[in-house]
Amino acid sequence: MDKDMESVLKKAEVLVEALPYIQKFNKKIIVVKYGGSAMSNEELQKNVITDVTLLKLVGLKPIIVHGGGKAISSWVTKVGKEAQFVNGLRVTDKETMEIAEMVLGRVNKQLVTMVQELGVKAIGISGKDSGLLHVTKKYSEGQDIGFVGEVDKVDPQVLFDLLDNDYLPIVAPIGLDDNFDTYNINADDAACAIAKAVGADKLAFLTDIEGVYKDINDKSTFISRLTCSEADALIAGGNIGGGMLPKLNNCTDAIKEGVNRVHILDGRIPHCILLEIFTNKGVGTMFMPDNDDLAENE
Repeated sequence: MDKDMESVLKKAEVLVEALPYIQKFNKKIIVVKYGGSAMSNEELQKNVITDVTLLKLVGLKPIIVHGGGKAISSWVTKVGKEAQFVNGLRVTDKETMEIAEMVLGRVNKQLVTMVQELGVKAIGISGKDSGLLHVTKKYSEGQDIGFVGEVDKVDPQVLFDLLDNDYLPIVAPIGLDDNFDTYNINADDAACAIAKAVGADKLAFLTDIEGVYKDINDKSTFISRLTCSEADALIAGGNIGGGMLPKLNNCTDAIKEGVNRVHILDGRIPHCILLEIFTNKGVGTMFMPDNDDLAENE
């Protein structure tokens, strides 16, 4: 057998391996939180958008929730403002909020354009549209951090309408409070709230690490699958710290609120979403409910 034929057969094997997953997740909603290094690298950005577009074309119903923290920081510096932080959280004054909304709007439409270049209809919205994300003011250990919001209500009807009309929704994490003031929302929190509200089958966080480790300094302690109880035990044991702690809390919270599977994936790995969803091995950490009978092909 020549090398060309071997290459073709390998491609066929990949498609056959993906078939049961495509059948299983057909018409299921998957929320993808997109941010970090995968957003700042043009090649990785194309890979992510191609992956999510492919999910749409094979019958899934993806929703993208995107961040833009690095771009916001860059623009804050460009206009001569000095970033302020309280307990590691950016203080968002009125001017910074205006910059954040401008930058997130620009990122949003860039992603819409990339999806439509691949032949799929996309619509970019923010949490302000149709009352999607309602917020209350967020404090950091009692300290005022400005226009940073905590999601307390989600009205997902606009997302259902877009999905039913064959659009791929792309959501910027901005919301309104009772006074219709604009607030920035942590993109992880926004994705988690949306996944719960739409009854997503999957929620995938694209991050800058491979997944969850018992010991971040020991690569042999990588954990590919976690139940909620196991994740809670890890958190309670003090093994998880830094930026991973709120992400784990979001993962377990989503599972407890009905999301079937939550994934933490390294967005720097090309096509990590496809590898995790459509192959037997997977590449990240998957969270699932307690006492869940894990299907053989997961």
